[in-house]
Amino acid sequence: MAEAKAERGAKAERPLSPHLQVYRPEINMVMSIVHRITGSALYFGTVIVACVLMAVATGAEAYDYVTGLLSTWFGQLVLLGYTWALLHHLAGGLRHFLWDTGRGFDLKTIDLLSWATLAFSATGTVLVWGYALFFAGGAAP
Repeated sequence: MAEAKAERGAKAERPLSPHLQVYRPEINMVMSIVHRITGSALYFGTVIVACVLMAVATGAEAYDYVTGLLSTWFGQLVLLGYTWALLHHLAGGLRHFLWDTGRGFDLKTIDLLSWATLAFSATGTVLVWGYALFFAGGAAP
């Protein structure tokens, strides 16, 4: 009788669902998360683009004010991050578009495309900012 009462109060042993501690982060998993983060960050970057466009439409004084803010070290850092996020999200979107066609689902190709997304976004950011700083007449914007 005592054994029956002890068994009723005990919790049944059940298998635990896999959790974050079980998984080792893979490049495709990280790039999927970063793709979502950059998508969210682009909303805030679009506000900056809208502010610049409104300043252009408002007049020279407003434009000088906005570009003055964006030419500070913090503004430049935000614009650099926006450029990288834009290019990274573009590359991730192309990767997903390829997957939508039913191609590129073997693990080797998934990893290659994930690394290519990262390489494209980093290289593209360097090229865009290199052009803006050295060939387009000085500091961006």
